[in-house]
Amino acid sequence: MAGVTTIGDRAERVPKQDRSRATRQRLLEAAVACLAEHGWAGSTVTVVAERAGVSRGAAQHHFPTREDLFTAAVEYVAEERSTALRALFPQGAAEDRRAVISALVDLYTGPLFRAALHLWVAASNEEQLRRQVTELEARVGRETHRIAVDLLGADESRPGVRETVQGLLDMARGLGLANLLTDDAARRDRVVTQWAVLLNEALA
Repeated sequence: MAGVTTIGDRAERVPKQDRSRATRQRLLEAAVACLAEHGWAGSTVTVVAERAGVSRGAAQHHFPTREDLFTAAVEYVAEERSTALRALFPQGAAEDRRAVISALVDLYTGPLFRAALHLWVAASNEEQLRRQVTELEARVGRETHRIAVDLLGADESRPGVRETVQGLLDMARGLGLANLLTDDAARRDRVVTQWAVLLNEALA
């Protein structure tokens, strides 16, 4: 009968939907890996599709343009990292602020930050990409700030507290930049320890 969906139809369609989601996720993960390893110039849709094990046509079905693919990829991993960060402190505000600071800094020292940096550099020279990346960074920045405020138990109604939290995130981004060229783990650990002292005083 026309317009009627049978159980058999649904059973056949669900696996197809699952395959589509799995393909999209592979493309996003491959795009981030390529961007982190090869930069913008070396990360074409064809290269990403090959790494993901799908055809170029399948890649373009999910992401019509190269810009769509890479901004979606960085946003996807940013969301995953935000979820993972919250999962480290499921009860919300943590007593150990140093652990929170260390986790926030880790956001800026992995492949996501490296990929995002390549995307920023490319966006500085490409108008269409710049609009997309600017919007993406604004959303990611707001979410990261909200997470930091929650986990640090910061009261932003107090003068200077918002700026203190933002300073922490700016510092974390700077540590991420330093880590691009050399393994900066030892110095980073000392800086994190000192920031924990400062934040405990500022947020007390």
